Amino acid sequence: MFTGIIEAQGRIREIKRSGDDCRLRIDAGALSMLDVQLGDSIAVDGVCLTVVQFDQASFAVDVSGETLRLTTVGGFKAGRYVNLEKALTPTTRLGGHLVSGHVDGVGTIESRQHVGESIQFRVRVPDGLAKYIAVKGSVCIDGVSLTVNQVSGAVFEINIIPHTAEVTTIGEYSAGRQVNIEVDLIARYLERLLLGDRAAQPQGAGVTLEMLQQHGFLKA
Repeated sequence: MFTGIIEAQGRIREIKRSGDDCRLRIDAGALSMLDVQLGDSIAVDGVCLTVVQFDQASFAVDVSGETLRLTTVGGFKAGRYVNLEKALTPTTRLGGHLVSGHVDGVGTIESRQHVGESIQFRVRVPDGLAKYIAVKGSVCIDGVSLTVNQVSGAVFEINIIPHTAEVTTIGEYSAGRQVNIEVDLIARYLERLLLGDRAAQPQGAGVTLEMLQQHGFLKA
């Protein structure tokens, strides 16, 4: 688990392909490697990956073909900067929100504009994720815990303060960039809980307007 509070920006040093999979060597930047052990989890642009090699300044992770297909990692090139966060501990300050590092889908930056000292982004998510995005709710973009300001269909707005733009890769985002999206864990589990006994039915028997009406969540 992670908090979505980025500890450092790293840099992709090397990518080695092996069939459908690959191994990344990442320069850790300001991320301390003193307490890292083999098998530890580090979120790389919001993707939870396992450390398979490391030294004082870098670490390596293996990435499966599925992860390459479902996240932006498949488009990584050597030299790319990435957001890094080590897994939380029982004494970690939970300054963001609970993040699993399991990316739900890839979104697209639709626009960027300056609003005062902040930067406002409009982000489009896959239609299937739109129901999990709520005003003043939490969303994780490339591993960064952020608050949703506005929502319109499958597009939501976020405001980035100067500090966040400086210490994460978000400061370099422009329209058209693809980003990893992880929706709030509570929203995902709430949807499953609302299914009740229907959760045991084959996939596709999801939450419907009829079901919500039957349980008093909507007026008939």
